[in-house]
Amino acid sequence: MSKAPEGKIPHIVVVDDDYELVKLIGMLLRRIGAEATSFYDGQNVLNYFKDHTPDLVILDLMLPDINGFEILRHIRADDRFDHVPVLILSAKADPSSIRQGLENGADGYVTKPYIANSLIDRVRLLLSVKRQPVRTQPNERPQNSQDS
Repeated sequence: MSKAPEGKIPHIVVVDDDYELVKLIGMLLRRIGAEATSFYDGQNVLNYFKDHTPDLVILDLMLPDINGFEILRHIRADDRFDHVPVLILSAKADPSSIRQGLENGADGYVTKPYIANSLIDRVRLLLSVKRQPVRTQPNERPQNSQDS
């Protein structure tokens, strides 16, 4: 895998309460040259984010303490995370959960069970494309370059 910009090793935060799954994801990420930091609940990852900004976040929605959507809202409310992609990895496969995740700022959504190669391909893609932050107020239209 190509390294993150500036030749540094990509740092990925994995948030999921399934210990075995987190271990497997960490192993897959190390195989592609990434460094993984794992969390099993929401409060600990939010505390970590106070002092650390990863290159990517892989986030489960169903955590023991804080809903993953709430963590996503915290991430997207913090300007330091404007260029940090978030990939939701969840057993919630219903269209409303997927839509809610994407509308709240997730850059991708993978349902469990997942195929390892598909997850890694999505991680590689998100690391290779610079995320463009979306900051619009309700009822505000993005500016069109042709508008005067």
